[in-house]
Amino acid sequence: MFSATTSDETAPHTALPTDDVLCRWAVQDRSAARVFTRGAAVAVASPALCARDRLVVTGPAGDAIPLVRDVLAEVGRGYRLFGDRGLVDSVVTALPDLRPTSGFGWMDRTGSVAVPPDGTADWLPPAAAPAVTSLLDRAFPDSYAYPGRHGAGDRWAGVLPPDGSGAPLAVAALAWCAPGVGLLAGVATAPAARGRGLGRQVCAFVLAEALAAYGTAALVVDDGNTPALRLYRSLGLTYRPLRAAYFPPA
Repeated sequence: MFSATTSDETAPHTALPTDDVLCRWAVQDRSAARVFTRGAAVAVASPALCARDRLVVTGPAGDAIPLVRDVLAEVGRGYRLFGDRGLVDSVVTALPDLRPTSGFGWMDRTGSVAVPPDGTADWLPPAAAPAVTSLLDRAFPDSYAYPGRHGAGDRWAGVLPPDGSGAPLAVAALAWCAPGVGLLAGVATAPAARGRGLGRQVCAFVLAEALAAYGTAALVVDDGNTPALRLYRSLGLTYRPLRAAYFPPA
């Protein structure tokens, strides 16, 4: 059950009053997530969501701006605002103490995705965690998802060398999932193995697993990562521009 304490105009809820996929993803831990509404706007305060305390917001700016102001006063300035780019820009304009981040994207899809018939991607055993960590350190050190990190779990898939031995050449995780939304994260390919379609194999495998288990598969991608955007679009994911905003340290 969701719980919250609020002002008279910002109402708490025991059920999620929107079908927006960002809000559905944010309510992973129903014992910790707090859902607030004001008019047609909805905000979900979710601790340790994808490695940060996040306040996911959706709805019209006229309702969302006072909602965000009230909820941040309630949950604390350590929460990072997360939502559609135009909406976050409007909130930042109205609440100038917030600092916007660079733009990034949410991508998602439903339905099914075909795993390449020659693909060798599969789930890795827990014992592969050090090798996954080593690959991320070399190929994607800024990844939020790492083996053993809170919420990232141990569901890592990979493509091994042709003889099936040694460290994985490409990896991806199914992490920070919520009822109805499976999140792909930690996608990385060893520099020496790039250009061979291994990233596509592991992404297609994890997307297929996410769609089968959750119905919706999603991921977050930087706007400047053109090869990744091209790959994800080719796998049927649709792009949604987002932005975050935060209070700088005092």
